[in-house]
Amino acid sequence: MSDRGKSLFSLSTLLASFFGAAMIAAAFAYFNYKFSEYKFIDFKEWVFYEKKDIFTPTADKYIVVFYSSKEKDTAALLANIELNLPIIAIDYYNEVFKNSKNITFLRAGTRTSLNFIQRFNIYESPSIFFIKKTKDSLYEQDSMIRKLDNLKELSKQISNL
Repeated sequence: MSDRGKSLFSLSTLLASFFGAAMIAAAFAYFNYKFSEYKFIDFKEWVFYEKKDIFTPTADKYIVVFYSSKEKDTAALLANIELNLPIIAIDYYNEVFKNSKNITFLRAGTRTSLNFIQRFNIYESPSIFFIKKTKDSLYEQDSMIRKLDNLKELSKQISNL
């Protein structure tokens, strides 16, 4: 009778191990898929404003900086940055700022802002990522979203990405 109990225990242990491994593999595959999805932004669907005008993208690639104008000197630091790609700076508080040579300051309505934050999973400010044009006004996320620790070091951090 002891042999029969041992064999049943071995079979149940084997099945439990297999089921556990299958669950881990499924969870890994799901989260790998979710985090590797490319996010898109269609500037015809989501309206952003430069002062009073609706923003229409013209470049093939942009650096997107999501920031808070309530942080000291943030807009001034962004306005003085010179990079090889144009920058779209989106303010969490929707303040109006004058565009500079390479930087377009954008603002949006509450719904667009919330959709943007949710779509790109932005949890910290300032955050940065790249987008590239796929067709017309549709742009695709082209990098991971990174938190900027220091806006003064933006040009150094961009060159390291």
